[in-house]
Amino acid sequence: MSSVQPPQADATLGELFADLTTDMSALLRDELSLAKVELKEEITKAGRAGGMFGGAALAGYMTIVLLSFAAAWGLAELMAVGWAFLIVAVVWGVAGTFLYFRGREQFQKVHPKPEQTIDTLKEDIRWVKKQKP
Repeated sequence: MSSVQPPQADATLGELFADLTTDMSALLRDELSLAKVELKEEITKAGRAGGMFGGAALAGYMTIVLLSFAAAWGLAELMAVGWAFLIVAVVWGVAGTFLYFRGREQFQKVHPKPEQTIDTLKEDIRWVKKQKP
């Protein structure tokens, strides 16, 4: 941030306003830089987590498919094959519905706004309002 000097006692109103405008421009540039850094950090974290979730999802999917076939063929020893596969499909449908609603609930808790930057911008606006002649 640029060095801010106190206004001189003999400065004109125009000079004071020009200084204020310059200081505000510098402040806003700094705040935008902070917001960019915050967002970049969060996007990087989300990208890493997303990659790991993708790998886990593939492994989990393959496990579920193979276990589902094993369960259906195991039930087929006790009943008709069609009914066995239908039962396994219904169980997965119930599980999927449950996971969908839980995921939607968790997603609603996500707040992608740069909270720290918003707070400092509000603080800056309050400061500027106090500086007006």
